[in-house]
Amino acid sequence: MQVGFYGHVRQYHNLKAEIDKAIMDVLETGSYITGPTLERFEHELAQFFGMKYAVGVNSGTDAIWLALMALGIGPGDEVITVTNTFFATAEAIWIAGAKAVFVDTEPKTNNIDVTKIEAAISPRTKAIIPVHLYGQCAEMDKIAHIARKHNLLVIEDCAQAIDAHGDTFKVGELSDAVAISFIAHKNLGTPGDAGAVVTNREDVAMGVKRLRNHGSLKRSVHSFGFNSRLDDLHAGILSVKLKYIHEWNNRRQQIAKMYTSALKDTSLKLPYELPGYRHVYHLYVVETTNGKRDDLLNFLNKNGIDAKCHYPIAIHQQEGFPWGKEAQIVGGVPNSEWNAANCVSLPMFPELYQEEIDYTIEKVLEWCKANP
Repeated sequence: MQVGFYGHVRQYHNLKAEIDKAIMDVLETGSYITGPTLERFEHELAQFFGMKYAVGVNSGTDAIWLALMALGIGPGDEVITVTNTFFATAEAIWIAGAKAVFVDTEPKTNNIDVTKIEAAISPRTKAIIPVHLYGQCAEMDKIAHIARKHNLLVIEDCAQAIDAHGDTFKVGELSDAVAISFIAHKNLGTPGDAGAVVTNREDVAMGVKRLRNHGSLKRSVHSFGFNSRLDDLHAGILSVKLKYIHEWNNRRQQIAKMYTSALKDTSLKLPYELPGYRHVYHLYVVETTNGKRDDLLNFLNKNGIDAKCHYPIAIHQQEGFPWGKEAQIVGGVPNSEWNAANCVSLPMFPELYQEEIDYTIEKVLEWCKANP
């Protein structure tokens, strides 16, 4: 049996009539860039988050970068984040001209360890970027408390956690901005690059709108900016899919429960859900405890299961990592490094068939029995 890792083609087939109509509707308008379809989707997205503003941009990377710039963060400033995430989180900080300061993660959730943040704060620190890794929110209530105490800004990297929430908070309500990615394989994805910034701050929304369009809020009137627009075709597709995201995430949770129930007695470290939190399982990541991560990955791949690693090389371990002026680590990051060395992502998407789930479980159990 072959079990794929991505389900966006199946998802397209399930919604083909709606998506094709949305594309044709945009084509018929003749307005493909910053047109009415984008404006409608931005309104729908803001409503979904329960926030005031949403601004579509070219990618999740640009969402972080432009949010940083709209908040006035640049050269000479420091931004605290984590190193066991996709490279773009730190890359956006560097593009904005600021310095990335890395702290360790909490071993159960692999999200930022809030007890490590204050030790990394310096007179140059301007912001914190917590990453909601794999689909579970970081502890935003505690992060917001630290930010208020030290007069810091907060940008949530929500590329993997749309529709997630904490036990006492929703994404966005405790921060200055939320950065989202809509690349194809995300929980809410489109066939191409796309992203958005969601915020309750008018100045941030207007700043990102200006920056995404060559510094312009009015035709032929420009200041400093870039070309980072979410086009109406992708906005139309996302508008169709947004109606289903809660249902799809519920299905992800069901699949996660099947995995967890079947694998709970193995030596694998399984995902941990903070009590009361909604984990939307962008990824279902297990971690080996016997140092045989690559062996498990190869075994699954050879048996037709397209398991992957997210992320096997931590940001500070990447070739060409800019040590010194552009980046530093405070207090060491052993948990992040352990996560990178031992993580395996099992297939996880709403359109998985039951026989594919059962087969994946069967093969993982087979490997675990042979590799205690």
